Amino acid sequence: MSHAVRAADLTVAAEVATAALTLDAAEAAGLVGYLARPPAERRWTALATDGGVVMASLSAVDPAAGHIDLLAVHPSVQGQGRGRALVRAAEEWLRDQGARQGRFAGNPPCYAWPGVDVRYTAAACLAESLGYERYDVAWNMTADLSADADLSVEDEVRRLEESGVRVLEAGEDRERVAAFVGKHWNERWAWEATHAAGLHYAERDGHVLGFAAWGARPGWFGPMGTSPDARGLGVGRVLLRRCLADQRAAGQASAQIGWVGPLRFYSHAVGARAERVFWLYRRDLA
Repeated sequence: MSHAVRAADLTVAAEVATAALTLDAAEAAGLVGYLARPPAERRWTALATDGGVVMASLSAVDPAAGHIDLLAVHPSVQGQGRGRALVRAAEEWLRDQGARQGRFAGNPPCYAWPGVDVRYTAAACLAESLGYERYDVAWNMTADLSADADLSVEDEVRRLEESGVRVLEAGEDRERVAAFVGKHWNERWAWEATHAAGLHYAERDGHVLGFAAWGARPGWFGPMGTSPDARGLGVGRVLLRRCLADQRAAGQASAQIGWVGPLRFYSHAVGARAERVFWLYRRDLA
């Protein structure tokens, strides 16, 4: 069975995503809009069949890598080959753009998930049936933001001030903090720091020592980093807790810490737990 694929109406795409992405229904529509506002240099597309949508993009870091950013098929038409048709159409677009590899994997800095959530079993099965191989695994941690969660930092902030370290929320100086992020980490994190809903940082003698952001990817915490000069001072814990406190004030009951590296840090700092696992897939498009 073949299905005609066309450019997607993003309003309709958001409706389909809300119905199909049952684990992410509350934010699905927002994710469609978010993926449609990537960094200016990114090439991307949104394609649709009746009842299905796929969003794909080219990596700015590796132009030979193409990404399936979002795939959704309405429950009323699942099992009819629409998902397969959409992936094939996205692959054709990616080839036309010069990609030599397709990936079911997040395309930082503007991505929905690190890969395929293992609980979306049908998506993983589809990827594998199309010849994609699993090449990596990623996970998120969940931080409790309920009223009982201890996110206090007052004593630690006073201790840091005694050692000459100030902890601040970025305002008009956001670009200065983003420049620090780009210099010490990468431009993808700098883009996230610039576009985050909230950004906190620490400095000493006018020099930025560390940063933490939230809401760059809607609803999630991250990225964050501390320079070698500040490690061991407790700066990261303070910045993390300040961001999470912001998210709680914004009405969130929990926060996803995305694409986590240091499990022990987040577990010790706020009692976060590893909870959401993603499989990353790829295949050659030649």
